[in-house]
Amino acid sequence: MNAHWAAPTTRKGGNVPGGRLTDEDRRDIASGLARGLGYAEIARRLGRPTSTVTREVGRNGGARDYRADRAHQAARRRARRRRSAPHPEPPVVVGAEGRDPRAVFAFAEEFAAAMVGMGLPRMAARVLASLVTTDAGALTAAELAGRLRVSPASVSKAVGYLEGLELLRRERGTGRRETYSIDDDMWLRTWLTSARTNALLADTAQRGVDVLDPATPAGARLDHMRRFFAQLSDDMSGGPTTVGGDVVTVLAALVRAVTPEAAERLAAELGWPPDRVTHALHDAARLTR
Repeated sequence: MNAHWAAPTTRKGGNVPGGRLTDEDRRDIASGLARGLGYAEIARRLGRPTSTVTREVGRNGGARDYRADRAHQAARRRARRRRSAPHPEPPVVVGAEGRDPRAVFAFAEEFAAAMVGMGLPRMAARVLASLVTTDAGALTAAELAGRLRVSPASVSKAVGYLEGLELLRRERGTGRRETYSIDDDMWLRTWLTSARTNALLADTAQRGVDVLDPATPAGARLDHMRRFFAQLSDDMSGGPTTVGGDVVTVLAALVRAVTPEAAERLAAELGWPPDRVTHALHDAARLTR
């Protein structure tokens, strides 16, 4: 085991929180990830901000694929490009007037790195972060390409991925101009998609139990899987017959973002009558006071 991780002490000479990561820092990050430590714990042991570790891991393959040697080589290449490149212009930040564009852009990149750490492809995460941090929640393909300094093809591929997850909408304007937008219901749609996926996994596992026999090791394993995902699906959807419990907890967290239109979609997704959703939202609102 790397002795550096035995106790969270500061290295000799100390770390400068805003300074560049060293090769030793990157080896320690890789070691921490291998041990299953979270970004915050790794950052604490390095004496660095959590956002520094999040960005470092996110732009170098994510937690599963992070390699210290590759990350250090990539950092050296970036440093050489910075030295040879002309002084950069401020980033183009559309829809964030009145705020420091560099600060808005930096936060969007931090937000994207966090989503990369959760498994979202990097370019898709950057596109989504750009939309989330834009007041209108909408940008054209050209605006995204200019803001992120990438090709239109890269934007198009990322948009297609996010569209498949129902996290954005594609709207065609005049000519070939397209606008991509998000709304406040996107997280609710993601939640409902997860609930449907869990229910599908539970149904699939049940068919496996019927085939393999729950008395066998394989059948028992699938039955455990079935019960786990069935319970998770019930928890996320509020259960098959009752309002309360987990559904109240979930709706209490989401109620402020649920519009009347979203409530109608929620009722349709869950197969509930509209008044049941209304009562659940009312209970959630009461619990958050």
